[in-house]
Amino acid sequence: MTVRCVILDDFQGAGAAAMAKHAVDARFSVSHFDSHFDDKQALAAQLAGVAVIVAIRERTVFDRELLALLPDLRLLITLGMANASIDMDAAREFGITVCGTRGGGSPTVEMTWALILSALRRVPEEVTALRQGTGWQQTIGGDLFGKTLGLVGLGRVGAGVARVGLAFGMDVLAYTPSLDDARAAELGVRRAADLPQLLGESDIVSLHVKLNAATEGMIDAKALAQMRDDALLVNTSRGQVVDETALIEALKTGVIGGAALDVFDIEPLPGDHPFRKLDNLTATPHLGYVTRDNYRIHFADVDANIKAWLDQQPVRVLNGG
Repeated sequence: MTVRCVILDDFQGAGAAAMAKHAVDARFSVSHFDSHFDDKQALAAQLAGVAVIVAIRERTVFDRELLALLPDLRLLITLGMANASIDMDAAREFGITVCGTRGGGSPTVEMTWALILSALRRVPEEVTALRQGTGWQQTIGGDLFGKTLGLVGLGRVGAGVARVGLAFGMDVLAYTPSLDDARAAELGVRRAADLPQLLGESDIVSLHVKLNAATEGMIDAKALAQMRDDALLVNTSRGQVVDETALIEALKTGVIGGAALDVFDIEPLPGDHPFRKLDNLTATPHLGYVTRDNYRIHFADVDANIKAWLDQQPVRVLNGG
């Protein structure tokens, strides 16, 4: 009997294409959905009889309610080695093995700088004007050299962003509760005593933290008011780290100079969302990890995870114990 595997939220069909490049194994078949299901009942109906699901990062929330609607599900694979949208305890209770995949942090580092440079040099506006023939050199861009880059979070991605900032000749300031002077010195950055210091001194504030109880909504109206009125806020971590309502108001009223976002509370972003209409916002549809090389790594591990599970020797298990 062939085991059915479905890749969810595979918007570009990239996951299915990557899986097709691996050796055929008659024990399982792979299909994909290229659109998102908001309704849990509708999604569950589409997944009847499916034993293996591949979740592309956190695009679909696998809470207890949804998992209970999937009695045939036995293996849930997420891209990456962490997924805040999966109830790991509930999955274990329902007898569902959750596995992760390896991946690189460099794509998100690069995406962070793509956003920063695009926002400062007003690339989207200038490209649009050039294509449409509506203007020539309509904006004046900002500079990086000599400016202060504030990093909230200094893990693998944050450290990578710091190295690029230093190469641009920036003063890099970092804050995380666990950061000590030795680690800061190792990376060539200054350690901020607290978040308000970082927010107040930085020309660009870039967020690189995991989403948890301590970081959810950490950039709220109070935090935004502590930033410079010409500062740029960049978020390539998780949308919920920023209070979207407060950010919209701050951008409308000029509390900060602008924002550059790759992540949002609701994804895909609703068509009528205020973010789509703000001139001082540069936004991309969560592209941070979406690169050819990264997908090759992710889906090679997806293929290996399925085969290992079928051999009753699952690897990279996230909800064991």
